[in-house]
Amino acid sequence: MTITGGTAGDVPVDVPRIPAQEAAERELSKPMYHENDPNLLQRGLNRFWEWIGDLFEAASGVTPGGVVGLVAVVVVVLAVIGALWWRLGTPRRAPATSGDSLFADGPRTAAEHRAAAARHAAATQWNPAVQERMRAIVRSLEERALLDPRPGRTADEAAAEAGRALPAHAEGLRSAARAFDDVTYGGRTADEASYRRIEELDTVLERTKPTLEPPATATAFTEAPR
Repeated sequence: MTITGGTAGDVPVDVPRIPAQEAAERELSKPMYHENDPNLLQRGLNRFWEWIGDLFEAASGVTPGGVVGLVAVVVVVLAVIGALWWRLGTPRRAPATSGDSLFADGPRTAAEHRAAAARHAAATQWNPAVQERMRAIVRSLEERALLDPRPGRTADEAAAEAGRALPAHAEGLRSAARAFDDVTYGGRTADEASYRRIEELDTVLERTKPTLEPPATATAFTEAPR
């Protein structure tokens, strides 16, 4: 790099390229040259929006109809996702394999669960009302010795076991268990109608006698002649 003086007759000064570049960088790094530069956050946002713009431009280039076609595709995809979310709710988690998944707050009687369900229903809190009424059903069946008390039993398991003793109400028990799972694990919101169905089932089951297996036929023994 050659630097020439400002007056005639000055001898040109040769400065090596690398030192000259370093000197220029030091000069340009002074704060006076960067007073109006965007801050770190602003630079990050600018880079992000540039990336979004590049991505959108690339996608519109391969989509029939260009930008309008891409917008239409995005709208359709969002509509499908929204419809699936509304129909299926949030992903349901698997029932717990350990611990008490149905009775989460310690042992209580069926009457106590019914009272809690009634309080929630009076306050139009249908999710906890459904949960407490299903617990009341299962606890009542345990109190009547139609179900063996078993920690960790899920609503589905209780419905399946109770359905064998009360076959006429097996479908109602399965439906009540599904409603319990929907509001407890599936992110669904219950309504008054779903609660009233479980309440009616609880009332009917209280008046229903179980179907008992016929006793085994006794084997006759004949005394051998002496």
